[in-house]
Amino acid sequence: MSDEGPGTPAVDECVRVPTAAQMRDLGTRLAGLLRPGDLVVLSGQLGAGKTTLTQGIGAGLGVRGPVTSPTFVIARVHPSLRGGPDLVHADAYRLGSRAEVDDLDLDTDVDTSVTVVEWGEGLVEDLAASFLEIAIAPVAASAGADGAGGDDAMIRHRAGTPFIPYR
Repeated sequence: MSDEGPGTPAVDECVRVPTAAQMRDLGTRLAGLLRPGDLVVLSGQLGAGKTTLTQGIGAGLGVRGPVTSPTFVIARVHPSLRGGPDLVHADAYRLGSRAEVDDLDLDTDVDTSVTVVEWGEGLVEDLAASFLEIAIAPVAASAGADGAGGDDAMIRHRAGTPFIPYR
């Protein structure tokens, strides 16, 4: 456990996720641990797997889909089909300030939904007392024998609640 400052403990874990199917599977496994009020902040380059991970979270939560990139609509609510939390999936890529995030009213659903925000670092962390931060980065240096690289998902949990195990 590392310390991010007073009252802000953080736990870091790095997971190798070589394929899109495995990224979706990671999302499905995470969904089994997520509860209403949980905030997940995703970062990574274009095409890194943020939406793919969110598709897995949506499948695991059993929400109405399909879960697609919300880049142009900014935020989309996927209602639960089995009585669990809804999935609020937002993309902050085009947002330039916390004021623009406030305009989306994400905080009205955060207590009853699982909220996943792509490109949200530095903009949405105030929506919840704690959040799960997942940074997805390519790992070219560790390419396999077939030359395929894959991605690492750095998972970090910050602030006031126990770490959400993901394995």
